[in-house]
Parts: sequence; C-alpha cells; structure tokens
Amino acid sequence: QVQLVESGGGSVQAGGSLRLSCAVSGNQYSRGCMGWFRQAPGKEREGVATLHTVGARTYYTNSVKGRFTISKDDAKNILYLQMNSLGLEDTAMYYCAAASICSGLTLGAFPYWGQGTQVTVSS
Repeated sequence: QVQLVESGGGSVQAGGSLRLSCAVSGNQYSRGCMGWFRQAPGKEREGVATLHTVGARTYYTNSVKGRFTISKDDAKNILYLQMNSLGLEDTAMYYCAAASICSGLTLGAFPYWGQGTQVTVSS
C-alpha cells in the first residue's frame, strides 16, 4: 500500500507560481513511478507529469512543458510540482498518484491516489 497526501494548493493570479507537495509513504516497490494529475470542473482527469523514482526521468503533458517541474526529495519522501506562469486553464484539483512502473500518463495505470489539492488561478 502507498499513502499520498497533497498540500500546497491555493489561489494565485495568472502569471504566478505555486509549488505542490505530496507526502509519500508505504511500499517503495509500489511507487516506482510518481505522477501529478489534475481535474478541472466539468472535465475528465488528465495527466500532468510523471517521474521515475529510480533515475528521475520525467515526462510532461504538452500544455505544461517549460512551465511545470516535477521533482522529489528522497530524504523527506516528498514529491513536488513546481508550477510557474500559471494560466486560467491550470485551475483544477491536483492529485498525486503512484504506480509500480511508469506507462505514460494513463490514469488506469496508477492504483494509488491522494485526496487532491485545489489550485485556482484568477485574472
């Protein structure tokens, strides 16, 4: 089992930045891949970024490339999502997720999920 607890969401003006955190605990073999997903009101949940916990290889959806950075602090067991140049389209509930292996941004590949943290971008 893997436990995930997100924090760091909030309200920010367009062009601003936020850093999301996800405290991770549990079976290390079940979290070989960590990811951030988001779900805007009325829309389906979508993948934002993933990170291989061994080797730290990352993958981003096109809409956030160059603006968002996924990273981890192994000493603290925390996954981060640094979000810069936020736009109105980034408003969503953001979720941290874990899987044994990375297979892109496929939601079904991630069995473990946090409760989410809300990000609201205003003009």
